[in-house]
Amino acid sequence: MQTTFYKLTEFFIIFILIPISFALDYPIWIKMAIGVSGFIYILFVLLRIEKNSFKIASNLNWKAFFKCVTIQLIGIAILTTIYMWFVDQPNLFVVVLNKPLKWLVFLFIYSFFSVYPQELIYRTFFFQRYRDLFKSEVLFIIVNAILFSLAHMFFRNGLVMVLTFIGGILFALTFKKTKSTLMVSIEHAIYGSWLFTVGMGSMLGFPS
Repeated sequence: MQTTFYKLTEFFIIFILIPISFALDYPIWIKMAIGVSGFIYILFVLLRIEKNSFKIASNLNWKAFFKCVTIQLIGIAILTTIYMWFVDQPNLFVVVLNKPLKWLVFLFIYSFFSVYPQELIYRTFFFQRYRDLFKSEVLFIIVNAILFSLAHMFFRNGLVMVLTFIGGILFALTFKKTKSTLMVSIEHAIYGSWLFTVGMGSMLGFPS
């Protein structure tokens, strides 16, 4: 059985040291090698140590989930549209209106090859590995959101850090309630896809 010290060391390397290092300037191939190695390690831990079967639970409340996501999406859509209208109007819906095919291709790639790995790391792995290290559930959720925001530090954009912190809170609460990587990935994909659609893609490192 792995010790608390081992888990804390693992926690520091994966969720603090590596994300901060990605904000520094060094060859991209080294960053990619670190990222891939880290992801392989996480998959190994989930499968061999945490005994995660990756099965979709049969008792998930999809109706309540989509109702909650829809309500939150409406709020996000209103706020971000107003923001783009006043701050960056030329880019408001720029990709979907001018490059609809690129928009569709990106949404597919983003949802399957970016969102799911992020949720596997920051929700599934994080919750299964470190929940017992925190006495306070509120603190656990906040720390998860802070670390999710820290993972986006390489964008060097304060608004991105704020948005990802808020997103981290929402996704952590969803995972806490559902214990479903699939559900939280769908929610993440919907909100992220909206930000790209509304025109905030360039700020978030998406293609424009």
